Amino acid sequence: MPAKAPVNASVSRDPALIANELGAVLGLLVRRLRAQRPFPLSHATVLGRLSRDGPQSVSDLAQAEHVRPQSMAQTVSELESSGLVVRHPDPGDRRRAVVEVTAEGVGLRERELSRRDGWLAQAIVGELSAEEQNELHASVELLRRLAES
Repeated sequence: MPAKAPVNASVSRDPALIANELGAVLGLLVRRLRAQRPFPLSHATVLGRLSRDGPQSVSDLAQAEHVRPQSMAQTVSELESSGLVVRHPDPGDRRRAVVEVTAEGVGLRERELSRRDGWLAQAIVGELSAEEQNELHASVELLRRLAES
């Protein structure tokens, strides 16, 4: 295990350097998390969004995930052909279709989250002190704000 660099909160850092380091570390973490996933990231994100936020149109999903509507339509078609989502007419506008996650999609997502989160939880407990776990917990909200900016 590599030595951990001391954290000194009083030292001012160059934001460009922080951005570079953060991108590299997040890239490594994302690759590790992807290794725990049995299906493509695009499928997982759509299943997650539909599970959390409920039925949505393809264009709403595309906008929320910052992808082109054509790309999202392809992802939804793949999920639909696997029985993980269904499309049905929008009750408010019959010209539009909404996408909804199926029970099979919910089950697959829950199994995937359990496997992925299990690995990450074990790594957090095994690699970080209680103080470092508290720092990581506080950092999650900061990362969320950056992701949503």
